[in-house]
Amino acid sequence: MKGIRQLAEYLDISIGTVSRALNGRPDVNEETRRRVLAAAEEFGYVANQSGRSLRQGETKVIGLMIESSAEAVENADNFFLGVTSGLQSVFARHKLDLVMLPCPSDEDPYEYLKRMVARRVVDAMIISNTQRIDRRIDLLSWAKIPFVTVGRSLSANTFPWIDLDFEGVADRAVERLVARGHRRIAITAPSSEVNLGYVFVESYRRALERNGIAFDPSLVIRVKSSEQGGYQAAHELLQIEDRPTVVILIYELMAIGLYRRLMESGVMPGRDFAVIGFRDAPRARFLRPPLSCFRMSLYDLGVALGQTLLAHMPAYREFYSNDGGNIIWPLELVAGESDAFQLTVV
Repeated sequence: MKGIRQLAEYLDISIGTVSRALNGRPDVNEETRRRVLAAAEEFGYVANQSGRSLRQGETKVIGLMIESSAEAVENADNFFLGVTSGLQSVFARHKLDLVMLPCPSDEDPYEYLKRMVARRVVDAMIISNTQRIDRRIDLLSWAKIPFVTVGRSLSANTFPWIDLDFEGVADRAVERLVARGHRRIAITAPSSEVNLGYVFVESYRRALERNGIAFDPSLVIRVKSSEQGGYQAAHELLQIEDRPTVVILIYELMAIGLYRRLMESGVMPGRDFAVIGFRDAPRARFLRPPLSCFRMSLYDLGVALGQTLLAHMPAYREFYSNDGGNIIWPLELVAGESDAFQLTVV
């Protein structure tokens, strides 16, 4: 493998001309560019990207920070795989690379991100699992590193985010269930400080209020967002004296554990108890009865996240001048049979 100096000597042209040709600069004539690229390919030349990054002050890398834990791996579905596919389709237009930054569950996400910021390993960040008060947002704002979040937060005054339409999910689910005679409507919510839990519970409370139903805190079941959490949620629901007749789930894979616990007690989903799931996850598609749930395009969500982020990066802003605003991402209700259980409407 030859270095740039050896390429220049072999071609009998200056190092500067070779460098400009390899970097696609317009001030190199096409014949010279062709010779340089052909020689680079012949001799297996690879640019020293770390040195180039130091000179140019950029890495051409975007980081996606996600949670890494035994529970997250065990209950992993294709959410981030679908999202990253859309992200990469946007970043590839600009020869940007996407790297996953998995934060260990036993480490403070703020401290983990602070280390990444200090090392300058990425040019911009996408952070997920946003907390109600999320110091990562303040850190990135202070460090002037472009970022976008998957989810809202009470931190900072303004910052770019895209969040799922939890308000719309709560509205449509509650209205659908009320129309079927249900009044004792339960929901699951995360047991952590993740902000989506607060948004979902408040949206549910308002949806009940609009339908003349009083909010009952005992019907908010806080469990881990996992199959095991779904199992625990069903167990707690079955213990309530004035048992609810339906539950709306905050996390798609909860339905698997919930179904199992209900059936262990002789309660058949869809026949004796109504269930509405959150997202149309592949692993939940084999449930019987089929789960009524909400659907969205993860690929399109990834595209929107990528474009929103680049709209806040000076080098790419001109290409995405209409993509910098915050977005509530819509979900479509897909009717199954899990909420077929109806009460007599008086």
